[in-house]
Amino acid sequence: MLLVPADPLRPRRPDEHFAPEARAAREAGLTVAVVDHDALARGDDPDRAVASVPAGGPAVYRGWMLRGERYAELTEALARRGVSVRTTAEQYRRAHELPGWYPALAAVTPRSAWTTGAERADFDRARRALGAGPAIVRDHVKSMKHHWHEATFIPDLGDRDAAWAVARRLRQLRADDFVGGFVLRAFEPLGSAEVRTWWVRGRCALVGPHPDTPHDHPAGEVDLGWLAPLVAGLRLPFVTVDLALRADGVWRVVEVGDGQVSDRPVTVEPTALLAALTAESR
Repeated sequence: MLLVPADPLRPRRPDEHFAPEARAAREAGLTVAVVDHDALARGDDPDRAVASVPAGGPAVYRGWMLRGERYAELTEALARRGVSVRTTAEQYRRAHELPGWYPALAAVTPRSAWTTGAERADFDRARRALGAGPAIVRDHVKSMKHHWHEATFIPDLGDRDAAWAVARRLRQLRADDFVGGFVLRAFEPLGSAEVRTWWVRGRCALVGPHPDTPHDHPAGEVDLGWLAPLVAGLRLPFVTVDLALRADGVWRVVEVGDGQVSDRPVTVEPTALLAALTAESR
C-alpha cells in the first residue's frame, strides 16, 4: 500500500505533488491511501489523520517531511489499524537526521560537527571541534542553501562572531522547522551538479538527477562500487544518497535522506520509482 498526503482542499484526493506517483501505483495494482499530513505535522490527533487508510497490511509512505517524533506518531497510529510501515521510526530518524547516518559515511562526506542545542555556547563548541576554515551550517535535517551568504556559508570558522551571525540567521529562517541543533560541515568546492541515488534494502535501485537540477542527468554510468558497502552498512530499508563530484574529481556524499520524504525530480518517471519499490517486495 502506498500512503501519500491528502490534498488540503480536496482531502479525499492525493496532494497534487504526489498525484503522479499515486496514479502510477494504482496502475501497478497497488492500494493507494491518503493521510492528513498537515494534521500530523501539527501534532493533532494522528488516528484521525490516518482514518481513511484501509486496515491491515504493509505500507510505504511517500510524502512531505515530518519531524522524527511526528513520523513516530504516524507509525503508531497506523499500527493501531494493523498497518506496518517498511521504515520504523528509529530507521526514519537515522536516515533523516545527519547525526544518524554520518558515522557510517564519514570517510566519503565532508567533516562535520554538530550540537544538540541552539545556544551560542553549543555552536562555539562545534565550531572549535571542526577547526578553522570555510564551512556550511545547517540543522540536523536541512540547510537554507537558497540563502547562501546570509544563512549557510561561513567563510572562516575562526571568525567566531561572523560565524555565529550566519548560524543565528539560519535559526531564524528555519523557525519552527529547526530540528535538533546546528550542523557544521567543512566546505568542499563541488565540480558538478548533484546526483540523487535511491537505495532499497541497501541496493541501488535508481540513479538520476537531483530535484534542484532535474535536467542535469548524470553523464554516463556512475560507478557506485565504493558506496554500496557503506550504504548497506546503514541497514536502512529505503534511503536516498545525494552525490557530487568534488572539484578534484572525487565523488563525495552530500546528503542522505529517508526515501519516503525525498523529492522525486520531475524528469524521473514515477513508474521508475514505483518499480524499484515493488520489485523489492516480490
